Amino acid sequence: WLGIAMPEEYGGSGLGITETAILAHTIARSGAGMSGASAVHLNLFGPNPIVVFGSDEQKSRFLPPLIAGNDRACFGVTEPDAGLNTTRLQTRAQRDGDHYVINGRKMWTTTAQTANKILLIARTKDLEDCVKPTDGLTLFYTDLNRDRVEVRLIEKMGRKAVDSNALFIDNLIVPAEDRIGDEGDGWKCLLHGLNPERVLLAAEAVGLGQVALERASNYARERIVFDRSIGKNQAIQHPLAVNWMELQAAELMVYKAATLYDNGQSCGAEANAAKYLAAEAAFKACQQAVRTHGGMGYAKEFQVERYMREIMIPVLAPVSQELVMSFIGEQALGQEKSY
Repeated sequence: WLGIAMPEEYGGSGLGITETAILAHTIARSGAGMSGASAVHLNLFGPNPIVVFGSDEQKSRFLPPLIAGNDRACFGVTEPDAGLNTTRLQTRAQRDGDHYVINGRKMWTTTAQTANKILLIARTKDLEDCVKPTDGLTLFYTDLNRDRVEVRLIEKMGRKAVDSNALFIDNLIVPAEDRIGDEGDGWKCLLHGLNPERVLLAAEAVGLGQVALERASNYARERIVFDRSIGKNQAIQHPLAVNWMELQAAELMVYKAATLYDNGQSCGAEANAAKYLAAEAAFKACQQAVRTHGGMGYAKEFQVERYMREIMIPVLAPVSQELVMSFIGEQALGQEKSY
């Protein structure tokens, strides 16, 4: 399953982002939530830049171990001073003969505690020397050498089963043959992973919202107050009905975006819309699940408090809800750029 969207000639299934979204949704919907989905999330879509921009030699070297589960990759993009504004990242890769020397910091790098590989973006040309801010970035896929990279765990409110980390990179030596694509084309390479990431995260959010709604509905049928199930009260029943409708609509947008991507069509607006709608609908469903359980919603025994904590991930990442609205305003509605 780790190679569901990877080419068959390297051991994958050769399927699309649509099928991958179904897989991610199913994992989250099972009750595993963001913890379960995040355990495999990067391996599902992260290698996409290698598939699209890697050489035949790189594909043969990198993809089979990932697909087999022998290699575990993490994604080094976000930095302390460069979150959504990726072009401002300060991690630097300096060419030195047949290798690069990389120095810098990364934040919120998932699974770095156990990963042996890292997909890493760094600046190879100073921003002030670039024609466009997106120029001068280069993508690498290389060994996570812990002698040169300190991995520091970040304590979080949720999804504790999967680690998040701060990385401190000190003179990491990366062979030139581990560069993906041409030097300076890192942004172009990275973009091929961003829309699938949004689609998959949206699918996971919908799954989490649906399992929260299922638990709330079951509890509403079983909980008896004043000699009647609480679900008989419209104050309980109607919000759950709205949750169901909103999650259904969000799921449709997820698969619209995935279908567009798989057919080689532009899907930036749809992928971002799917992420926005799924996060909003799932957040409301998780919140309502806690409220439906009343005081017991605050107890770990009923799981819904965990869902409430985990749903903050798709609300906040990989792009904020506010920036999605700005993107839609510009790209879908033709308004002036507002950020």
